[in-house]
Amino acid sequence: MNTQQLVSMLKQQLSQLEQDALIHDQKLAPSQRKSLQEIERFNSQLFAQQGAQLSPCISPLRKDIQQLEKQLYLKLGRQVIQLSCDRIQDRFSALRRALLTTHINLKSEAQRKAGNRARYAKKQQQAIQDSGFGWIASNVMQNSHQLYAELNKHLNWATKIGQKIQQLEADLEFCHRDDKIKLQNDILQMHRRLGKCNQATSYIEERIQLFERPRQSHPR
Repeated sequence: MNTQQLVSMLKQQLSQLEQDALIHDQKLAPSQRKSLQEIERFNSQLFAQQGAQLSPCISPLRKDIQQLEKQLYLKLGRQVIQLSCDRIQDRFSALRRALLTTHINLKSEAQRKAGNRARYAKKQQQAIQDSGFGWIASNVMQNSHQLYAELNKHLNWATKIGQKIQQLEADLEFCHRDDKIKLQNDILQMHRRLGKCNQATSYIEERIQLFERPRQSHPR
């Protein structure tokens, strides 16, 4: 095979590969592009390309072939030309392999995200148990509407307990001496209940912030 045939063959292969890459990129759904947007698809020495799309890899390959064509025209040394041919071949192979493995990368990324979600859910559940508020149902912790409902419920409880404390303190001022100890104990008990209710309210508010933070960072 003479040099002209070699260059012609490489250009034909590049043309076919370009068509394959364009078809590949057109078939990608927006969700797939987003899923692979930060994934390195190649060895950095071959292509400075990441993400799902592969058609941007055609341009550097075309420049390589043009460079080889110029080297052949200038009749540069065999070793220089061989290095260029090897580089072109390595890039061709890498791009063909990437075209065939996109679905594998998508599956791997989906599994990674699923694993992250599972670890996050487990961490959240452990945080609930460690917090001392395990009596709040775990399903409530996974739903923002239920979290707000739980928060409103505790705020209402806190209001009612506060009103009860005011009533007891008013009764204490005018009650018979024999009833004071009982009323004082009742007031103390109500303050303890109010304290626990306020702690639970603060805890639920923190859960709401943690629950909504990922959605604020990545709006849908």
